[in-house]
Amino acid sequence: MSDFQRYAIYYAPRSGAFAEAAAEWLGRDPATGRAVPQPDLPGLPRALAGLTGAPRRYGFHGTIRAPFRLAKEVTEAMVQQAVAGLARRLAPVRMAGLGLHRLGGFLALTPEGDDAALIALGAEVVRALDPLRAPLTPAEVARRRPGNLTERQRELLARWGYPYVMEEFRFHLTLSDDLPPDEARALGAVAAEFFAPVLPQPFAVEDLCIFAEDGAGLFHLIGRHPLTGG
Repeated sequence: MSDFQRYAIYYAPRSGAFAEAAAEWLGRDPATGRAVPQPDLPGLPRALAGLTGAPRRYGFHGTIRAPFRLAKEVTEAMVQQAVAGLARRLAPVRMAGLGLHRLGGFLALTPEGDDAALIALGAEVVRALDPLRAPLTPAEVARRRPGNLTERQRELLARWGYPYVMEEFRFHLTLSDDLPPDEARALGAVAAEFFAPVLPQPFAVEDLCIFAEDGAGLFHLIGRHPLTGG
């Protein structure tokens, strides 16, 4: 019996300079579970550790299927099997690259170019894996603050357990906490210089990665399944 609390399907970069830089930026490698020393970079408004607490918990990733509890009788092995089978029939998605943007109060890397294929990939993953998840509890619904959602987002939350799926899906790689505007601007300038040498061009989603949340609320990469479909 696994001790993990929730599971998610994410994009995570394969081993290489981009993955190493991202782990250094957030201070944690989800593939190993180990802390990584964060750099003291010129221009930071304060220590990087204090600006990246929320994304550090999840590890560097792009959400494809948001965290969910397993349905009764569903096991971790069943999740691995289902994701592996799905990855065998879905094709990789390639886009021009990644750009740094502010999304509300936080910084994120987002794909550049037409994202229709990426939205379609996300929708298929959500549909195919939905039988694995347990229904939301009233407390889980409340945490999504349905009063702040649009009518369509509330419909998606009720049907799929998450409001930002299907046509509402916006893929992004979070780099910071929700910050005041002055800190976000300062950190953005530092992040742009830090990531510029390693940003992938083109950018490709080549795997479905399974992340799992431990009892302390930290997410770990526990499976990587290459997209090999046509």
